[in-house]
Amino acid sequence: MKLDRRRSSIEIVADMLRLGEAGKTEIMYSVNMSYFQLKKYLSFLLERQLVDRVTVGNPSITYRVTKKGLELLRSIDSILETLELREPDEI
Repeated sequence: MKLDRRRSSIEIVADMLRLGEAGKTEIMYSVNMSYFQLKKYLSFLLERQLVDRVTVGNPSITYRVTKKGLELLRSIDSILETLELREPDEI
C-alpha cells in the first residue's frame, strides 16, 4: 500500500544523511526544502553529531555525515523498508 503523503521529519533527516557530504545549497535543492527548514535540520543533525561541519576552502563549508549518522541512516532505511514506505532496491 503506497500512501500519498508528505515526508516525515525522519525521512527528511534520512534524505539529508544520504547525501554524504554537501554544502547548504546542494542539501537544500537535493532534499527539496526551504532555507528555514535547512537551518533547523542542520542544527538538529550537528547537535546530535550526525553530521560534521567541514571547511573545504575559504569560505566554503560542507556538511559530512558521521559514522553515527550512517548508523542512524541504516536503521531508518530498515524501518522504512519494513513499513513498505521505501523499496528495498532504493537503499
